[in-house]
Amino acid sequence: MITVEKLDFSYTNNPFIENMSFHVARGEIFGFLGPSGAGKTTLQKILTGLITTYNGSATLNGVECKTHKQSFYESIGVDFEYSTLYEKLTARQNLQFFGSLYAKPSRNIDMLLEFVGLHNDAEKKVSDYSKGMRSRLNFIKALLHDPEVLFLDEPTSGLDPTNSRIMKDLILKEKKNGKTILLTTHNMQDATELCDRVAFIVDGHVKAMDTPHNLIMRKGAATIKYTFHDSTKEHTGECPLAQTSTDSRLMELLQSNRIQSIHSSEPTLNDIFMEITGRTLK
Repeated sequence: MITVEKLDFSYTNNPFIENMSFHVARGEIFGFLGPSGAGKTTLQKILTGLITTYNGSATLNGVECKTHKQSFYESIGVDFEYSTLYEKLTARQNLQFFGSLYAKPSRNIDMLLEFVGLHNDAEKKVSDYSKGMRSRLNFIKALLHDPEVLFLDEPTSGLDPTNSRIMKDLILKEKKNGKTILLTTHNMQDATELCDRVAFIVDGHVKAMDTPHNLIMRKGAATIKYTFHDSTKEHTGECPLAQTSTDSRLMELLQSNRIQSIHSSEPTLNDIFMEITGRTLK
């Protein structure tokens, strides 16, 4: 669905995005992960046709992004981090207006509002909406024309855990409906949960690209950590997950029913990012 080859772009005389190449398959959730200023949002703007002064190639469904026609926007939906809603209009009026900008008929507005739990607030002005409500409304605005590709920029940024969970469930539901989704984030937990593949972007370069699981497994096997007790006090121990059957102490403790707690521990995607790039996401 999306192919980027040897992409270069700069705001100044110094390179910003340099020699970047990747592809995104139809129906895939692909995550761009990196700290602020890494080039994630700029890459989204190139792929959505907002920046056309790049070198190399960036195509969406076979169309070069800098030479697209107006019909290009019929196939993409964009939900960037900051709201583009009209504050003095109600939620329904916003959706009716934005839906009127597309050639194809809008999806059912009442169903979309119900979809994100805003049906009872449809006649309320957006100025009276909370941040979580605005995020959900902005998200379904991007779905109005039933686009093939969704571009999401930090979709859970600033949301409380409940609204973050709602947003992630909405994204996964659209994937089930066949959407191709490009997601930029510095939230590694979101990326691990949502993305089929991720690319680590630092200073305009792709430092690594794979599934979250494969990236995590590259760091090494998980370990088992456990606590046990004897007649006087509590002790702790650990061993590689792949060697549990040969750990004589662990086997003896299990057989004597002296284990108090046990759990596996593996690196997080954030650990892998720091190891590969030498950078944090702050």
